[in-house]
Amino acid sequence: MDSFTRNYSIALGVIVVGALAWWISTSFNPRVGELNDVLAADQDLSSYPYRFRVVDYDDGVVVLSTPRSFDVPAMRFLEIIKPELAGKAQDDPSMLAAQQELIEHQKRAQGLMLGQAEVDRVDWELDVRWLADHGVHAGVHAPGS
Repeated sequence: MDSFTRNYSIALGVIVVGALAWWISTSFNPRVGELNDVLAADQDLSSYPYRFRVVDYDDGVVVLSTPRSFDVPAMRFLEIIKPELAGKAQDDPSMLAAQQELIEHQKRAQGLMLGQAEVDRVDWELDVRWLADHGVHAGVHAPGS
């Protein structure tokens, strides 16, 4: 190997290692793990078929995953976790009860996060991976579209 190739390889290696180290340091957030432990320790939440999880934590703002949004109505999600609801009307008593149960679990997850030190606000992010794993392909729209 000539000296140019060797020096080029070393420089390229240093750049790749530096970029990897920077990426790891900016994406690693131990507080996310701690907050997810709080959610996992809650018996009510851990018994629900969907696992709410902290996606991000930054400067007092927790981002929690959710299986529903304007693009994916609660009914679609509920038919997945409770197949007996498939085909039921939105105003069916069992569908209304399941929607209320989802709301209560979301509020519980939000309340647990707001009860943690340094957490000022909770935002929600659609869990497109969970939905895709269950056959729902949610259209994610850019803001304002």
